[in-house]
Amino acid sequence: MRTEYLSSAPSDLQRAADLLKAGELVAIPTETVYGLAADALNGEAVAAIFAAKGRPADNPLIVHIAAVSEWERLVSHIPPQALALAEAFWPGPLTMILPKTDLIPNEVSAGLSTVAVRMPSHPIARELIALSGCPLAAPSANRSGIPSPTEAKRVAEDMDGRIAAVVDGGTCDVGVESTVIDLSTTPPRLLRPGAVTVEMLTAVIGEIAVDDAVVQPLKSGRAAASPGMKYKHYAPKAKVILVKGDKNAFVDYVNAHAADGVAALCFDGEETGLCIPYFTYGARDDHAAQAHHVFEVLRRLDEQHVRIAYTACPSQDGVGLAVYNRLLRAAGFEVIVLE
Repeated sequence: MRTEYLSSAPSDLQRAADLLKAGELVAIPTETVYGLAADALNGEAVAAIFAAKGRPADNPLIVHIAAVSEWERLVSHIPPQALALAEAFWPGPLTMILPKTDLIPNEVSAGLSTVAVRMPSHPIARELIALSGCPLAAPSANRSGIPSPTEAKRVAEDMDGRIAAVVDGGTCDVGVESTVIDLSTTPPRLLRPGAVTVEMLTAVIGEIAVDDAVVQPLKSGRAAASPGMKYKHYAPKAKVILVKGDKNAFVDYVNAHAADGVAALCFDGEETGLCIPYFTYGARDDHAAQAHHVFEVLRRLDEQHVRIAYTACPSQDGVGLAVYNRLLRAAGFEVIVLE
């Protein structure tokens, strides 16, 4: 297959929309990461997403819409809490899970009775939904399990020859996937953290539960209700090891384990004293910057042939929880706690 590379020019967006209407796969920019889009109501097209990514079939997808009115035919019930969250955070990086209607193919929901829906804020994503005339199922536009792409060139590295087209919309603003909250349960349950934080959600709808799988492996036999729950995700070829501790303890520990192919992934300004190669991914107290840079830095580890990356551990408050969640899964839950 020849992959077309398209710009944000109107003619190119129309070409991308025509491909989507024809059941083809098109990588599109969103404010979170690049998504691999297909007509969400076309089971055959959705199945092609799984084939292109090498994605397990029991890992559900998120459906993207361009207007709240499009939500009503996709879910069987919209509770007041969902309406309040949509008013507060849509368009934006929040996904809500609700009982689905029969319009949603099983390929999208991985056989579950629910569907995950969000309205992206990226203008190109919303324009393509409108031009194609259909909601778009769109997981991250990369091979399954590796760091998500935040630039079109990263999509090309992973998906060239596997999909019909890539639309280049520049670098994604947020840098990590959307927050996912399950509103089909009481209380609502956070399944994946993102830029819409626990604190922001509770300010709108009150009490929510944070699923154990946010910071622990999913329990054996449990179905994944959201993307990013069940499998090792976001991982480069390099072995990522999280290290919890202050700056000085981190530097001492990493230097003590210096060797060929070993590098540090640390916070901006905290590389002083390191005797091995390092990569920075935002200041310790700037969680938004960490989120924006983390996937790109993980990809750079492999470009520099890093074998082991000792990684300074972010905090678990605000957007920091999203960064921690991604790094924890990239590390396969391997964490060293320094006294």
